[in-house]
Amino acid sequence: MADVHGSWDPLSPPAVATLFAEFPPRWWLAGGYAIELAVGRRIRAHADIDALVLRPDLLSVPAVLPGWQLWAADPPGSLRRWTGRDPLPAHVHDVWCRPAPSGPWRLQIMVDETEGDHWVSRRDRRVRRPLSTLGRRTPDGLPYLAPGVQLFYKATNPRPKDEQDFRAVVPHLDRVERAWLLAALDLTFPAHPWRHRLADRR
Repeated sequence: MADVHGSWDPLSPPAVATLFAEFPPRWWLAGGYAIELAVGRRIRAHADIDALVLRPDLLSVPAVLPGWQLWAADPPGSLRRWTGRDPLPAHVHDVWCRPAPSGPWRLQIMVDETEGDHWVSRRDRRVRRPLSTLGRRTPDGLPYLAPGVQLFYKATNPRPKDEQDFRAVVPHLDRVERAWLLAALDLTFPAHPWRHRLADRR
């Protein structure tokens, strides 16, 4: 895929896991791939691939991407080189990564917030959950973001692909995950159409 910042040739989930095999902190595959890993099957094509890390661990990322170019995404849509040596400001939540200046982008790092032993949504700090519940693993060990959290991020302004992901994963949400997502939507988007579809499955 190409955009104003250049073309994408995303890594596969196993390739990302190989890169992060020596990453000491916790990390998770995110975005549409997190939904597919929760469902256990391919749902749709992907233009990029996301790995989520926690902000306190961000400075450990360059060590597993030696020689890569890292670009911080400054809202609302500009990129700037990041050396990986200094913390990024709180408003930066994405880092684009590529092995060479002339090559395509291969990976996007998403940066999330913490408070004590809790994950805190960067979009609404009232939405949180214990870090111990933030991720899941596939049978072969791939870490991925809990589907309720991923759906919460997709709920802000759902695109057709987000609706597709929602329909695919909702039958796979357990009671606890569904209740968490419903509570998060009640708090932040009380008129969201997904609320009724979640409540109907309780």
